[in-house]
Amino acid sequence: MAYTTINKSTDHFNTVTYTGDGTNGQSITGVGFQPDLCWIKSRTAAQEHMWYDAVRGNDKLLRSNNTAAEATTSTSVYFNSFDSDGFTVGSETALGANGANFVGWNWKAGGSGSTNNDGSTASVVSANTTAGFSIVTHSGTGSATTIGHGLGASPKVIISKARNVLNSWFVQQPFIGGSWTSSNYLILNSTAAVATASTMINAVTNSTISFAGSNDWVNGNTYTYVHYCFAEKTGYSKFGTYAGNNSTDGTFVYTGFKPAWILAKAASGSQTPQNQSWVIWDNKRSSTGGFNENSYKLYPNATDAEATSGIAQVDILSNGFKFRNSTHQSNSTNTYFYMAFAEVPLVGSNNVPCTAR
Repeated sequence: MAYTTINKSTDHFNTVTYTGDGTNGQSITGVGFQPDLCWIKSRTAAQEHMWYDAVRGNDKLLRSNNTAAEATTSTSVYFNSFDSDGFTVGSETALGANGANFVGWNWKAGGSGSTNNDGSTASVVSANTTAGFSIVTHSGTGSATTIGHGLGASPKVIISKARNVLNSWFVQQPFIGGSWTSSNYLILNSTAAVATASTMINAVTNSTISFAGSNDWVNGNTYTYVHYCFAEKTGYSKFGTYAGNNSTDGTFVYTGFKPAWILAKAASGSQTPQNQSWVIWDNKRSSTGGFNENSYKLYPNATDAEATSGIAQVDILSNGFKFRNSTHQSNSTNTYFYMAFAEVPLVGSNNVPCTAR
């Protein structure tokens, strides 16, 4: 049974849905905290995935579906502000089009951040050590170096994006290949299977991230970067891989909690095609109230509107998730990478059952 020091997951991660009203200054509430990372996507239309965070600022936009450099956007028409119970958006079509439905995925870090000198190169860090999430920015050195991440625990997933140059979103983790030194990566804006490159992130500790060299993807000279770092917290977050079984009685993935949000990607294996979209399911975009079966999907690498067809169906269960078909996207005989965050932990701090919510 999973025990956690987090009794209320929605103090650290929460999903909200809303309908745009086409005006500047639409307040979106119900998050339950002031978010430091807001990832917003139109459900109704083919629009970009909009990423704003408190370290880069509420006028700095990145989009996970493409390689574009960071854009400076109007704080009245685009993303307005991070608020105490959510955020405020403007009339920009991808954030607040009148009558369109949207989803916002929200994480709490530690505000606008401060200088961190734990590594040989300074970074700016906004960290939530309780929930294992930090936002880190640094200026690339073009040579081997380390930067601090502020978590006090080793990250298990790091999503990196160059800010001032066209470049992909690199997702690194130690699960595929068995260690950070294997330098395996996936690309969030791509359908590509796992690949390997030298001079990427090659080690992490409880305080630092190590870059092996000059790779422009994560540490190029004159480039600036943002890194979203995730450490596992028992009963609240779980990251790893699972083996699909190509069956309607699909693979069950134990997380130790009822998931609120699941991200999955075909990474490697013998069954082709492996080049499949990333898929996100959550507990707010479901006709069944967040329980099985959920087939409401969005794709981080694509602008597509929300898909609600029967492919890539997943049961969201009290202690994990289980697939209900044999689609290549989530449950062929390939190996898949996943991330999951909790709606309700099984057991709270001090081994006391969590309050029912």
